Amino acid sequence: MSKRVLTTESGAPVADNQNSASAGVGGPLLLQDQHLLEKLARFNRERIPERVVHARGSGAYGHFEVTDDVTGFTHADFLGEIGRRTEVFVRFSTVADSLGGADAVRDPRGFAVKFYTAEGNYDLVGNNTPVFFVKDPIKFPDFIHSQKRDPFTGRQEPDNVWDFWAHSPEATHQVTWLMGDRGIPASYRHMNGYGSHTYQWTNAEGEAFFVKYHFKTNQGVRSLSAEQAAEIAGKDPSSHQTDLLQAIERGVHPSWTLYVQIMPAAEAADYRFNPFDLTKVWPHADHPLRRVGRLVLDRNPDNVFAEVEQAAFSPNNFVPGIGPSPDKMLQGRLFAYADAHRYRLGVNHTQLAVNAPRATTAHNHGRDGLMAVNAQGRHAKNYEPNSYDGPVETGRALSAPLTVSGHTGTHEAPAHTKDDDFFQAGELYRLLSEEERLRLVANIAGGLSQVSRDDVIEKNLAHFHAADPDYGRRAEEAVRALRED
Repeated sequence: MSKRVLTTESGAPVADNQNSASAGVGGPLLLQDQHLLEKLARFNRERIPERVVHARGSGAYGHFEVTDDVTGFTHADFLGEIGRRTEVFVRFSTVADSLGGADAVRDPRGFAVKFYTAEGNYDLVGNNTPVFFVKDPIKFPDFIHSQKRDPFTGRQEPDNVWDFWAHSPEATHQVTWLMGDRGIPASYRHMNGYGSHTYQWTNAEGEAFFVKYHFKTNQGVRSLSAEQAAEIAGKDPSSHQTDLLQAIERGVHPSWTLYVQIMPAAEAADYRFNPFDLTKVWPHADHPLRRVGRLVLDRNPDNVFAEVEQAAFSPNNFVPGIGPSPDKMLQGRLFAYADAHRYRLGVNHTQLAVNAPRATTAHNHGRDGLMAVNAQGRHAKNYEPNSYDGPVETGRALSAPLTVSGHTGTHEAPAHTKDDDFFQAGELYRLLSEEERLRLVANIAGGLSQVSRDDVIEKNLAHFHAADPDYGRRAEEAVRALRED
């Protein structure tokens, strides 16, 4: 069997791929060596800007299968009947570190699901925690700057991390999650995923419901201690990637059961705390979990760069029957995620194989731009309306309208009876076993004791005291003990 001929990118055969063209034996190289210049120029451009957050990631393909009827709450086609399967691509990631960072670190994990539905791609972008550090997107860049490498020292600085948290009491709930036992998952397979935000579902009759998504791992939740994580990160910085890749390759297909919490839209205004506050969870006693279906991952990408690095998720990719809520952080991300991909990958990133619709075809008037492959022929018109059989609007909204009122301006969220930053952190603390509380306090003290300013330490300790007196007392004693050593 004859081998294929090596060619240049223009398709010309390559005569010699071992030696560059030179001016005589041992002489200087020639500018006319097109193959050499093309290889070097392409090599220089092999990397694209990494994500500012969620840079270090892994991904896999699979399917989502509906197991329970939720058609009374949403008319989304891919959720329309029991047994329906939809192809998916899932990307997991750490948040704060760079592309070369280790997997086994104390950090939230991204949990992003792309559903290739018959009505277009639906992106559900979440984390492995049901809450987040801030509730308004205007604070998000500041938060990330505090967690990333310091401009001077080039490393993550406890002073920056804890100084931001000291001035952001709303972060106390998420800090309690992060510093607890689930702060370092043992693998991507052994952690839950959450939509985190509140979304809107609309049924066929136009009734609106607010929902929260919960992906519960069927492998069981497993986490690492700080000591175990340090050892694993030293041996294999790509430990989570290794685990996911090898599990799928040997036929062990990880799966999650999707549940949702559902709140009729009319209940939101009078709920005891703001249901759109990303720093809070909905108690299951108020809104119990309702099973929806099963997510299974069964195929690894063939090329990590093309299919994981270039995978682009955006929470504004909705499908009919699903839409946004007044969640401020979600509202900010509706713009920010898509804009990040236009910067990193170009305006035509949605045409890349991993991002393009699979169960339907995109029809719109987007044209040109870098790497455009959507010319659509000489007779296609790039405007609407037209007289040439172009795509037309449906006139049907994807979701129910949101009620708005009042004056424009910068407003704090409307006050509810239980809108404070500490009570849910305290409730979480009181749910923990004695051993879990000891580890949580030790993890907090390990970082907070490294802070150089006493006032920053005191502000953080005040948050833990406000969440629960025992929580604050233990944290204060543990920090003092470490600083006195």
